Amino acid sequence: MATVLLVEDEPAVRLGVKLALERAGHRVLEAPSAGAAWPLLREAEAVVLDWMLPDEPGVRLLERMRQGTYPDLPVLMLTARAEVRDRVEGLSRGADDYLVKPFATEELLARLEALLRRAGRRKVLKRGPLLLDLERMEASLEGEPLPLTRREFELLAFLAARPGRVYTREELLEAVWGQDYLGTPRTVDQHVLQLREKLGEDPKAPRFLETVRGLGYRFKGEG
Repeated sequence: MATVLLVEDEPAVRLGVKLALERAGHRVLEAPSAGAAWPLLREAEAVVLDWMLPDEPGVRLLERMRQGTYPDLPVLMLTARAEVRDRVEGLSRGADDYLVKPFATEELLARLEALLRRAGRRKVLKRGPLLLDLERMEASLEGEPLPLTRREFELLAFLAARPGRVYTREELLEAVWGQDYLGTPRTVDQHVLQLREKLGEDPKAPRFLETVRGLGYRFKGEG
């Protein structure tokens, strides 16, 4: 399962694709325009992007993603523009794949799964001076290794993969420790404290791990 951002302004098309994605087990975020899509990108693991949007072309949004903080986010572009030159333009401006309307949902799902598989081979997560090797479960800060435990690494990686989003302690327990874990929210607090010590964080002005009073924690910065 992946979190997929669906950027499509036609309600009927958006509903059909959303239902197909959800039936395939994906979590779907919806946006009818480029402006509505931008703040949702930080939560997405893949994007299904329409070319023709009401505020700006999908390829322009794609360019901003590639030039900014989302250079590697998998993007499947949907469009009614079937000319070869249009496909070339979409791919040259950063799309990973291209699907022409009308399309079969089975093909959309297959292409999306292929993109997610390829993206899964990118095992390194970089957030400024912080580098996380997801395959080896090794972390470094400004080139210096961080001696993290497995749970510390998993908690840091989970939050760093979703910068800006606030997670409650209960959500973090379920995501990192699993549904069957019998610990308490205090477990999360203790691990965040340990991570901050190893990251050299000032709790009053954290560089990475921010406490959101009354809610939980988030990783600061863009993806």
